[in-house]
Amino acid sequence: MALRLTTTAFRGADIPKKFTCDAQDVSPALAWNDPPTGTETFALVADDPDAPGGTWVHWVIFDLPGDMRELREGVPKDRELSTGARQGRNDFGKIGYNGPCPPKGTVHRYFFKLYALNSKVNLKPGVSKGELERAMKGHILAQAELIGKFGH
Repeated sequence: MALRLTTTAFRGADIPKKFTCDAQDVSPALAWNDPPTGTETFALVADDPDAPGGTWVHWVIFDLPGDMRELREGVPKDRELSTGARQGRNDFGKIGYNGPCPPKGTVHRYFFKLYALNSKVNLKPGVSKGELERAMKGHILAQAELIGKFGH
């Protein structure tokens, strides 16, 4: 069975304001099914490929334990979580999740990408999406994607 990433946070594709810069700006609840055998950790990246200056990164989180099947709403914006997971730096220059905040008059797509990995990436908190992607190379067993939309 393929890895699937789901959410109860947004019905259809529209991301509610609660998860954006217009309101509380908390991360949405995400859940996934059982990964392939050999999965030791997960990593997740959320980004916006429709941003004016190129893809804008909203969230980088990695070394999520392989037995996890969800991230609850409102993941703390801490460098390291109680589960041992670590968070990277987004393109707002902050640690953790910062939600959609597109320019007025545009609707953007937001991609949440989950990766099942055969090992920890063992990077320090605060790394960029690019650093995480380089560390994951050759270790991805499966991946899943969820897309939401938001505009002003």
